[in-house]
Formats: sequence, C-alpha cells, structure tokens
Amino acid sequence: MVFEQEELLQSKILIVDDEPLNIDILETILERSEYKFIYSTSDPRRVFALQQRYNFDLILLDVNMPHMSGIEVLEGLSEYVLSGFLPVLILTANIDDETRFNALKMGATDFLTKPFNQWEVLLRISNMLRTRLFYKRQKIRADELEEKVKERTLRIRSTQLKIIQCLGKAVEFRDNETGAHVIRMSRSCQMLGVASGLSEKHGEKILYATPMHDVGKIGIQDDILLKPGKLGFEEFEIMKTHSQIGSDIIGRGTSEILNLAGEIALGHHEKWDGSGYPQGLKGADISIENRIAAICDVFDALTSARPYKKPWTTTDAINFIMDGAGAHFDPSLATTFQEIIPSVVTLREEYPDN
Repeated sequence: MVFEQEELLQSKILIVDDEPLNIDILETILERSEYKFIYSTSDPRRVFALQQRYNFDLILLDVNMPHMSGIEVLEGLSEYVLSGFLPVLILTANIDDETRFNALKMGATDFLTKPFNQWEVLLRISNMLRTRLFYKRQKIRADELEEKVKERTLRIRSTQLKIIQCLGKAVEFRDNETGAHVIRMSRSCQMLGVASGLSEKHGEKILYATPMHDVGKIGIQDDILLKPGKLGFEEFEIMKTHSQIGSDIIGRGTSEILNLAGEIALGHHEKWDGSGYPQGLKGADISIENRIAAICDVFDALTSARPYKKPWTTTDAINFIMDGAGAHFDPSLATTFQEIIPSVVTLREEYPDN
C-alpha cells in the first residue's frame, strides 16, 4: 500500500485554468500532499504540446477560458482521453447541464466545484490516479503478454522452418538436384512474387514454403529418380506421383507455411493450359504460388548442370520460358520474370552448386 501511494505521488498532473489564483490554490494543495510533478498553464492552447511532451496522468481543466474552451481542449485530447485512458477532472463554478453533457460526452471523468475544498480535491485526484495507475499496470501486463506471445510464435515458426529445412535436405541426399537449387529456386520465387504485386509478407511465406516442393521424390525408387537418361512412359507416370507423395508427407494442419508448402508440393507441375499434373488445373485455377514455382523451378533446373545434361544459357532458358507463356506458364508472370532476370541470375553467384 505504501508502494502504491508512492507511485501515486510520482504521477504527472497538469492544471489548466486562466485564473492564476485557481492554479496557485491547486498547486499548494498538491504540493502539501507531496505530489512531485505538478505542471500548469493559463493558456489552453499549450495543452496539446505539453501532453505530447509529458504524457500526463491527470489533467485538471477549466471550462470557460479565452482562446479555447475546456470542451475544445477535450476534443483535441480525444486520442489520449478515449484510447489512452487519460482522466480529466473538469473545474467548474456554475456550469449548465449542456456544458456538463458535452464535457462527459468528450470523455471528461468527473467535475470539481469551485471554490475548492481541499479534502474533495485530494480525494477526487487520488481516486482518479488510482484508476490511472491500475490501467497503466494492466497495459504493462498486456504488453508483456504480447511480447511473450511473439517470442513463442517465433519459436514455433523457427521449429517449422527447421522441419522444412530438414525435409529439404532429405531430398538432396536422394536426388541429383542440389541444396543450392532449392535455395535459388525459393529465393527467385520470393522475388517473382513480390515483383508481381504480392506483399513482402506473402513473398516471405513463399520463400519458406517452396524448399519442400520436391520432397515427394523421397518416395520414388532409385532406378527412376536417378536415371541419367529420359524416362519411359511408365517411369514418368511413377515419377509424377512425387507431387501427391510430397503433399501427403507434409500433410495439413494449423501451420500456414506448412500448409502452403503442401499445396506447392502438390501443384508446382500444373500448367497454364491444363496439361500439367496431378490435377490438370488450368489458368487462374492454379494457385499463384504454384504458377510462380513452375517458372522458377524450370528456369533453375534448365540453367543447372545435371549428370544427363549440360546447363542451358540464361538466354536459352528465358526464351524457353517465354515460348511456354500461355501454355506451360502464366504469361503475365513469365513477362515479369523476364524483367527481374538480372536479380535471379545473381542468385547462382551467391549460391553455386558446389
């Protein structure tokens, strides 16, 4: 209780009255009660600057003043009064009902009648400051709780990303493709997504979800997955099942990123004209993430060396993308990809295969 009283005495109080005598009386009452931080002004126009500077815990506000009325001051303080729980004690003599109504409507907390009675002044101020102190404590607790939630969310997200990285690495051990391909592909997907109008946050989700696009290859037998030459019809049909296998491995749950990763694993081989797999989706029925992944995956695969082929030049690969616009690829995204190709090419320098 002593600690609470000490906190109350540390409160910042502003007195606003055009009569110096009223200010002197209130300052004397508060100083004798050992309130430490008392401010005053006879010019209501200064209130807003003072509030921004000191962030008061209580304002004692006269109604009838030159330049601005107390009601006008209250209106200007509405951001603090209504959303920040700043108590305002209206100083009154003979105040009419309409003025009282307007004061309360604008957020005034209570009224203090002139001439001032010392015990009434101290009790009303003390009661208001206790409420203010309770609000500030609750605000601190709420902020601390919010910070803890953020920390736990980050830990959960970190765990999810670790799962994604582990699954991505698992594919590397079985496939001819390298971890660098996964990094380049996911980063170019992020670039293309943002360049096409998606938000930075959406682009980040794509960055974290795309590394698992081929995780289903874990379920493909070695003689097909590692075959150096072209696959036969039946072999290719088996290879195509990696999309569904990947989706099944990732599954569905409450994680937004893992759910997106599952969608990309399933649909990154869909084609704009409907000739892709596994669902044969067409045009805008294919998610924007999968239309992006289709372009970036093919481009990086074409420009990468494999045991069964030499790397294509950037020019040949981008020509392939543009030739496939409207058939294999979303034509609008293909054009945007061509525009950002210098940034995409630098990824190979940052993340080489070896």
